[in-house]
Amino acid sequence: MILLAAAFLVTALLYASVGFGGGSTYTALLALGGVDYRLLPLLSLACNIVVVAGSTLRFARARITPWRDALLLTATAAPAAFLGGLTPIGERAFLGILGACLVLTGLSLILPAREDEVAKPARWAHLMPIVAMPLGYLAGLVGIGGGIFLAPLLHLARWQGARAIAATASLFILVNSLFGLAGQMLKGGAGRLSAAVDFGLPLLVAVAIGGQLGSLLALKYLPQRWIRLGTAALTTWVGVRLLLIL
Repeated sequence: MILLAAAFLVTALLYASVGFGGGSTYTALLALGGVDYRLLPLLSLACNIVVVAGSTLRFARARITPWRDALLLTATAAPAAFLGGLTPIGERAFLGILGACLVLTGLSLILPAREDEVAKPARWAHLMPIVAMPLGYLAGLVGIGGGIFLAPLLHLARWQGARAIAATASLFILVNSLFGLAGQMLKGGAGRLSAAVDFGLPLLVAVAIGGQLGSLLALKYLPQRWIRLGTAALTTWVGVRLLLIL
């Protein structure tokens, strides 16, 4: 448990620095550790909430969050995340869908970024609230927050600057994780929730510490280019790791 908690702390630090909760990597670490896959969404979503609650607050205090646009994206995705959490899914499908999505989103961020990408949004950027709905469902289905799917699309659409996208992804993950966790709890029942709580308390403490450190780094020290490339590296690596354990 000590090694797993240390890995969760580092994961939370890295993901919080790019505006994510780290649910995908928590899932991979737990799966590699032989934890019952039915507990993975509950544990990962709970860790997400702990991490991005602090990140969302820090971004808001720094006045980085574009509230009107971010809330519109979140409001369309959250009900779908709840429905996704209620949907039964097998272990191989769970890991396969998650791994494939992470690899694709990570690779998309490697595409060259133009200097004027914030000033000139793509023509389809206004469609992002519609895109957010199926992303919310997918997030609830595999037990993560969904920001890992949304952020690369926002970058490709030249939606806003990298820091605003990181802040939006953080809020998106927080709300989707809450709704997805509610769905997962209804699906699994009190017994599964109790097992997840008993096992996961040290992990929640670890990600709380790591998340605060990571969001602080994002606000004060990391340039936009590092945020983008860091997102690409993290999502691609995690996706490959998940696919390798199938």
